[in-house]
Amino acid sequence: MKSLLFKSKPKTPVELVRQTRDLLIYVQRSNSDNTRESKREEKMMELGKTLRDLKCVLYGNGQSEPVSDACSQLTQEFFREDTLRLLINMLPKLNLEARKDATQVVANLQRQQVQSRLIACDYLEANIDLMDILVTGYDNTDLALHYGTMLRECIRHQSVARYVLESEHVKKFFDYIQLPNFDIAADAAATFKELLTRHKSTVAEFLSKNYDWFFAEYNSKLLESSNYITRRQAIKLLGDILLDRSNSAVMTRYVSSRDNLRILMNLLRESSKSIQIEAFHVFKLFAANKNKPSDIVNILLANRSKLLRLFADFKTDKEDEQFEADKSQVVKEIAALEVETKELS
Repeated sequence: MKSLLFKSKPKTPVELVRQTRDLLIYVQRSNSDNTRESKREEKMMELGKTLRDLKCVLYGNGQSEPVSDACSQLTQEFFREDTLRLLINMLPKLNLEARKDATQVVANLQRQQVQSRLIACDYLEANIDLMDILVTGYDNTDLALHYGTMLRECIRHQSVARYVLESEHVKKFFDYIQLPNFDIAADAAATFKELLTRHKSTVAEFLSKNYDWFFAEYNSKLLESSNYITRRQAIKLLGDILLDRSNSAVMTRYVSSRDNLRILMNLLRESSKSIQIEAFHVFKLFAANKNKPSDIVNILLANRSKLLRLFADFKTDKEDEQFEADKSQVVKEIAALEVETKELS
């Protein structure tokens, strides 16, 4: 009876954030002094519960939906001080369940508006070095998926995505995508795709400025990788990038290169149907280019009969009118090349 009368009332969102911060500071300090193990364990359990409570405020608890006012209060308090930095830095010290909850909390906070502002973006702009921790998190097998999820949510903010693209870290993705751990490699590939497709103007500017090294790496490490999954993902993403109108200048440059054409023609000969189809969607841009350089024309002419034979049996698994229309246009362009060269001579 007594315990029912004196049951503590639930903490407010602001109190929950403050308690989380205090516990994180405690955990941080307890690593550097001789805190009793039992006391530390007790605080870690408390921290796990508090992170669960934060998640319930932001996502609802199954019985009820999240309350926007409570979410707003929680978000403001969270970014008022360095709670995010503490949480990211202390993530290695948390157990698996607490890491999952922390990841979901950080992910949700990126989308929370306070008076129509994404205050997470303001905080990250002032603490942009946190992205260095998140990106290099892919080097740590235990933390990669948690840091990767946080990173993908953070780069929803254009200024944050620009920072990652312009930093040296972006080069690391060419290796992360090929890590032997399948789940981590797939997560890194998802982040890489997000970086190169979400913010159109930023991506177009990045690719124009960094064209030479970026596509040299992209071709050699991804399109010519010995790993089938890497090649399949890379050719699909390349198509998404080049077919986006924002990247038209980059696309024109890409389809004027004989080395790029050689790689694409090799991918067209792959035994995998899905790689062949994705390669076709990029190859058609070479064929459709009205201002083909002479070396591109010469390669297409030298391989004309092989290409026409290949396209004669080229079909998607399901009927696709657009694909058939594109294919007949490509065949027409290649067949017409000989006529054009005769006219030129």
